[in-house]
Parts: sequence; structure tokens; C-alpha cells
Amino acid sequence: MTGGLVRVAVAMLLSVTVALAGDAAPEPDGYRMEDYRAPVPATLKGARVLTTQAAKAIWDARAAVFVDVLPHPPKPKNLPVGTVWRETPRSNIPGSVWLPDTGYGALAATTEDYLRQGLARASSGDKAKLLVFYCQQACWMSWNAARRALSYGYPNVAWYPEGTDGWERADLPVVAARPEPRAGD
Repeated sequence: MTGGLVRVAVAMLLSVTVALAGDAAPEPDGYRMEDYRAPVPATLKGARVLTTQAAKAIWDARAAVFVDVLPHPPKPKNLPVGTVWRETPRSNIPGSVWLPDTGYGALAATTEDYLRQGLARASSGDKAKLLVFYCQQACWMSWNAARRALSYGYPNVAWYPEGTDGWERADLPVVAARPEPRAGD
């Protein structure tokens, strides 16, 4: 095994649970449908839960596709002439694929297609590719999206519940992000 793969294996063993147990919500049977910014579970059936240390080891080894699912408010249609629109900036983990709005509990058919197509592109059609889902700490969006990826037949799913908050707390790099284009964009 190469040094990078050994580090990833060790990090994954260390990441069985995240140290959020005291504030953890129970794992629901379905998707979280509201109050997305609230304590999250310490587990996700079928997925690995990553600490920042484990996520960084995987990122360092380039052993996964990191998928950011934080929502992105779109520019309102039909803004009056002269209205200044300032897009909300998003910084994420370098190399991530940003598939915004795909972590809600119920998805419109077009958003679900966007997620399916985005995951297929990001994984190069390899359903066995490790996918690491995240957004921000205490945000159900990444939990929902990771669970949905499992339902699509992706067996190698990891959830990083600390998201960019934990990543930045560890003084790890972030970059300005742009959402993946949707069909027709």
C-alpha cells in the first residue's frame, strides 16, 4: 500500500463516529423535511461518518469526490432595471462539486435529475467511487443528499457533518465556489 492509501485507511478507521454524540439527533427513517439547521445524527445507515481528520486524509489522497450541497439562492427573475444583485458567496473544499439545493427532504423532479446527473458526471459513471457529502455543521442537507445517493445505488458514500465549518476551523483551505450548471444554464 502507498503511504497515501495507508493514511486514508487509518483515517477511515478513526472516523466510525463523529464526536457530536451529546447533541446528536436520532437518525430518522426518512429524509429530514424541515428545520435543516439543527443538530444532526451521529450516524447515517449505509454510509461512513467522517471527522475533519478523516475527511482531510481522503482529500489529501484524492481518494473521493467531495460533493457540496449547500443551497444557493438564485438571482430573482425580473429584477427591476437598475437593481443591484449581489450573489451570496460560497467557499468550499477545493476540488468539490457544488450541487446546490439537492439536500432538501423532498426534491422537485428537475432537482432530482440535476443531482443524479451531477453525481454521474462527478463519479465518471463509476458508482463505486467514494462520494463525500457535506455542507455546513448542523445542517441536514448533506445527510439527506448522502442518504439519497445511497438510494441511487452508490454504495461508497461518506458523510462529513462538520462541513466547511469544521474544515475552516482546522485551518484547511477553501476556495470560491460556483454551482455546477443545470440543464439549460
